[in-house]
Amino acid sequence: MNPIIKLSENAANRIKEIMSSAEKDALGVRVSVKSGGCAGMSYVMEYSKDLNPNDEVIEDKGVKVFIDSAAVMYLLGTEMDYKKEDFSSTFVFNNPNETERCGCGESFKVE
Repeated sequence: MNPIIKLSENAANRIKEIMSSAEKDALGVRVSVKSGGCAGMSYVMEYSKDLNPNDEVIEDKGVKVFIDSAAVMYLLGTEMDYKKEDFSSTFVFNNPNETERCGCGESFKVE
């Protein structure tokens, strides 16, 4: 079975950097989705300090990513990347389930 999310090398390296300076009780990075933004849904990333029994756990390239159970159906087949540009750097979700994305790239829609 394919993982829910695949990590690019850049994303895995950035998560390793983030985790190296995280508080000691952080277990990994948690990805979820929430309602909001101009297209209807937004990706949310935060430290995971507790193991939620319903979370899916992805271990890839030496890092642990926890996926909120409510987000799984929106994220199947997604590649998580990390892009660094001159004035900003951000995680990017290349999600085949998106049917629409807002102009600023902050939110998306799934049919």
